[in-house]
Amino acid sequence: MDKPVYIVTGSSAGIGRACAEQLAAQGNRVVINYASREAEAQQVAEQCRAEGGEAVVVKANVAQDADCRRLADTALETWGRIDGLVNNAGTTRFAAHHDLDALQADDFADIFGVNVTGAYQMIRAVAPTMRQQGKGAVVNMSSIAGVKGVGSSVAYAASKGALNTLTLSLARALGPEIRVNAVCPGFVETGWLKAGLGENYERRRAAYAESTPLKDTVTPADVAETVLWLLQGATKTTGQLVLVDGGKHLG
Repeated sequence: MDKPVYIVTGSSAGIGRACAEQLAAQGNRVVINYASREAEAQQVAEQCRAEGGEAVVVKANVAQDADCRRLADTALETWGRIDGLVNNAGTTRFAAHHDLDALQADDFADIFGVNVTGAYQMIRAVAPTMRQQGKGAVVNMSSIAGVKGVGSSVAYAASKGALNTLTLSLARALGPEIRVNAVCPGFVETGWLKAGLGENYERRRAAYAESTPLKDTVTPADVAETVLWLLQGATKTTGQLVLVDGGKHLG
């Protein structure tokens, strides 16, 4: 039996990297995607191979439909199948929610282009193959921001809310062959968030942990574990928004 093939967008670092490496550790084949960080993406691919998997690296901007189709085509040309898609690529602009002048129309367009349109285009690119195979799974990387209206900016929160709705819509539309779910992490300990929060990072991290029932934040590996469950198990689960946030949403 051919080994499963997974595409993980935005997999040069953070959650995407953790997903790719955990998949590779099972011996799977993984398409590593980056938009600008080639050296990091190549390092992820090397680690995936070292852990027993296979990997190919593809530069692509998911906001561009042609790039999404090229990602899918690469998986098919290399291994002849696509079993799962992790829509992890994302972007934001850090801006206080109360400062309505901090964001412009272009900011919304850029953020939605990657976080929402990009996810839709990637699903469209892989759906014909998954349907032909009779089976496939998609996991969209959302955020607690899309559930509670919090996060790095209003535009980011709105984009993740839209991604949640997209998840529900396509779970209905693409069944029974394709399952579509989303993971909504809380405060994830990534270099991306640390750079965005700057000197406020440790204070915000500690405050978040203290405010959750589990008294902890989330790591990329934590999120990846849930992603793999939705990709490979959870065979009767579709259209779900799974919060991985230490229970923050309960507050």
